[in-house]
Amino acid sequence: MDWGVAGGLAGEAARFDERRLLVLAGGPDSEPLAAARQALEAAAVSMAETSVVGPESDLPCEHLPFNQADSLLGTTRDAVVLDCRTACRPNVLGTVVGAVDGGGLLLLLTPPLDDWATRRDEFDETLAVPPDSLQDVTGHFRSRLVQTLRVHPGIGIVDLDTETVLQDGLTNSAPRLPPEPIQRPPGAEAVPQAIVDACLTQDQVDAIAELAALRSGPRAAVLEADRGRGKSSVAGLLAAWFAAEGERILVTGPTERAAEAFFDRVEDLLPVLDPESAPSNAGDRTFETTSGGCIRFVSPTSLSEHLETADVLFVEEAAALPVSILESTLAVDRLVFTTTVHGYEGSGRGFAVRFRDSLEQARHDLREVSLVEPIRYAAGDPIEAWATRALLLGASPVPGSVVDGASPDSVAYRSLDSETLLSDEQLLREVFGLLVSAHYRTEPDDLARLLDGSNLAVRALLRDGHVVSVALVAREGGLPKATREQVSHGERIRGNMLPDVLMSQLRDEDAGGPVGIRVVRIATHHAVRGRGLGSHLLDELDAEFAPVVDWLGSGFGATPELVRFWRENGYRAIHLSTGRNERSGEHSLLVIRGTSPVGHEIAAAQGYWFAGRIRGVLRDALSAVDPDVIRATLDATAQPPPLSITPHQWRVIAGAAFGPGFYSVDPGPFRQLVAHALIDGEVDLTDTTERLLVEGLLQGRSWDRVATDLGYVSRAAAMRALGRALQPLVCEYGSDVAQSERRRYEN
Repeated sequence: MDWGVAGGLAGEAARFDERRLLVLAGGPDSEPLAAARQALEAAAVSMAETSVVGPESDLPCEHLPFNQADSLLGTTRDAVVLDCRTACRPNVLGTVVGAVDGGGLLLLLTPPLDDWATRRDEFDETLAVPPDSLQDVTGHFRSRLVQTLRVHPGIGIVDLDTETVLQDGLTNSAPRLPPEPIQRPPGAEAVPQAIVDACLTQDQVDAIAELAALRSGPRAAVLEADRGRGKSSVAGLLAAWFAAEGERILVTGPTERAAEAFFDRVEDLLPVLDPESAPSNAGDRTFETTSGGCIRFVSPTSLSEHLETADVLFVEEAAALPVSILESTLAVDRLVFTTTVHGYEGSGRGFAVRFRDSLEQARHDLREVSLVEPIRYAAGDPIEAWATRALLLGASPVPGSVVDGASPDSVAYRSLDSETLLSDEQLLREVFGLLVSAHYRTEPDDLARLLDGSNLAVRALLRDGHVVSVALVAREGGLPKATREQVSHGERIRGNMLPDVLMSQLRDEDAGGPVGIRVVRIATHHAVRGRGLGSHLLDELDAEFAPVVDWLGSGFGATPELVRFWRENGYRAIHLSTGRNERSGEHSLLVIRGTSPVGHEIAAAQGYWFAGRIRGVLRDALSAVDPDVIRATLDATAQPPPLSITPHQWRVIAGAAFGPGFYSVDPGPFRQLVAHALIDGEVDLTDTTERLLVEGLLQGRSWDRVATDLGYVSRAAAMRALGRALQPLVCEYGSDVAQSERRRYEN
């Protein structure tokens, strides 16, 4: 076959500093890897600068299995070959697109395009949720993907079975005008000329000028951009400048390879700013300057051990790190976070959705800088436009003005099946964009789940045809006895989150039999929050599903606001995870509401057990959880177990509340009383009083810390306040013995 199509695409990509994509589609007898090698040779691409991502490869270049594709983050390659024949994984596709440099090629190896959507592959197997089979998975994501490949410019398609070029992918664009010369912006006098000269766009120079304020602290900066805009380069130039002036620089990120562009810029600039600086050793990206400065990479897992040594901390690809690690960085006076806006890597939005609130409330003066001019490839790159559309990377809700008048009385409830979403691109963008904007982790794989998942469905509230609130729901349960037995013996079951926890962790094997609807995600447009639309959507879900399922439930990263939302809508807590979610940094709370006799039985039994066991966990795995989360969780628990406090224990409690006694002689009954009261909710306590009871008694924190957290002048003052906090509890729940003991001290 004549591979001029590959040479033509490569030549055009090089002329315009853009990227091109070549699809090699064929059956198992077409030898696509051999075809890929011939195409790369025709395009004169260096194998040393090529990576193959897929299950196998005999090409003489780097080979990465699918689960190692994220090692390409922060790197650039002249060509990447993605083998989609055994599995089309959206997250991996997004990752490899972002790794191709300007002038480079992305090669996709696919089955014949006409029947790709009807085939079932290894990724589809993850979308078939028991008790469904693989045949219950649709192929809508791939159908849409093929359609975008056929219509977008810059994409060539070769049918390997017939050795036919179906489209050459050439754009035949007009020559580009040369860029405007870079100018030093006003207020950038302190920036060395060498840094200005090292910048490739005006965007970068402007960002450096803005970030020069980080020479003193406490300050923090968020440097955000789509991939290929040079944010890591800006961070590297800034770090080299600071190190040359004697600063100690720490760098962290999901992997050291993800910081490759950062260190490349350090390596380029530091010898210019400090010619006597010591270069890094081979394989060790550590730099030392004659002024005493240094730059070194530290892995996220060991970061906490080194924070005290940092004058400035740079966090590369911050969105890819767990929130708990991001929270720890606030101990450093000066911080720079780089983060990808639309997330080709699908690493999640823990940074944007969860951590940004903490950062804005921290002691640091916060600056936000955005980059829009591409660095790795020219503006208008057709492959960026294709990937953005194919994976909905830029999806967002409609402008707030479009839905501003939305209220529960002015919206329509709609079921949006995948066929409807596939046929209405704008509606799909609004649904997915709203999920992205409101959740800490929405990734390209979720688009495939939305369109193809066997147990998922979308329900939404629309005003004038636009989405104002959306819920992604999953049918769970209905599992045969054999499957339930396997789960009880330690096997995991995908897509059945609530039954899985109930059976595997909470040891209720029968809980997998009844059928329920789990609200996987629910989101309301930011412009109309607080109007009851989320609650209205839950009411509509209830009206539709309650008559035909046994329970409704959800699981989410617990914050006080979210827990209160679910409690106010009739859902009750049955489990709070002892470990933090690695992305959100929060403990997951499971809530449920029974809708049939068997569903009510599950909810009542699990709620009763949770109420009895949670106080035992609070002093252990949950001792560090935000007390307001614990308060909200206890309030969302259905019913406290009966108090089992002996007459003697009541005398001890009343003596500590009204007299000279001490809770420390027998803390158990005190904790039982406090947990009972906060679950029952009959005693009206102030927020501070509830926090005192949670921190001091239920979580067992030191009284010095309790005093500091709650603003008491001393440890003793906090402990005296504890006695006063116990008094209304004794009055409300105390036995006759307790009341008699109380009257002894009141008289």
